[in-house]
Amino acid sequence: MDRLSTLLKHFNLHATTFHKGGFCGTTDIYGQGSYGHAHLLRSGRLTFRDKSNQLIELAEPSLVLVARPLEHQLVATEVDEAELVCATLLFDGGANNPLTLALPDYIVKPLRELPGLTGNLDWLFEEAFGDECGRDVVLNRLFELMVIQLLRHLIASRSIASGMMAGLANARLSRALTCIHSEPQRNWSVADLADIASMSRASFAAHFRKTVGTTPADYLANWRISLAQKRLREGRPIALIADEVGYESPSALARTFRRKLGASPREWMQRNLV
Repeated sequence: MDRLSTLLKHFNLHATTFHKGGFCGTTDIYGQGSYGHAHLLRSGRLTFRDKSNQLIELAEPSLVLVARPLEHQLVATEVDEAELVCATLLFDGGANNPLTLALPDYIVKPLRELPGLTGNLDWLFEEAFGDECGRDVVLNRLFELMVIQLLRHLIASRSIASGMMAGLANARLSRALTCIHSEPQRNWSVADLADIASMSRASFAAHFRKTVGTTPADYLANWRISLAQKRLREGRPIALIADEVGYESPSALARTFRRKLGASPREWMQRNLV
């Protein structure tokens, strides 16, 4: 499986369109719950304000992606004549899964800088401003496809300098990361991963840490715990989860879980699932 499909297999997204048409006024979107947001400016002008009160003026068709539930604001006046299509984004594994954490707080891009998304966005706008039956369902799927295409663009263009996305953009490191993502239950050693990346052990370890920001062993542990969190949310038994993510026993998983998150799996579930 390829590097992006492997990631989305575990942490897929689900979009729900909530606005399509003209936009005038001020909308505050609060950083609560589990939802991220995607906003598409089809025409007109729009002001985007981030949680630090930084303003970005959009004067051409643009994409705004806020993948995590972070506070932001949209502002337009009557003279701006803004036309927007907006959707909420819900990722499997919760708001702070490895995929969303690997992305910036927000991404703002003119659509002219995203030529690989043109066909999908033309279709999305046509659906949003048309009246065909099944429009909402089609729009939701097109938003999901748009985010996947954007992730593909970020990897291909190496737009993110560090972290998991930077590792996936590296031809050698991506092979090792994809193996970790695909088979977390394997007892991966640094030597194994270096062989997959066609690098020496020392060179691989240094390059991995410089690019991804952590050691291969720590990355593997973090990935396993992220998968364990997702499976706990799904109601799977801890004994089965431990085996699936590469721990010899539930107690071994619980020790790493507590070391990484400061709580046992049971305590974490009580805090997050009540």
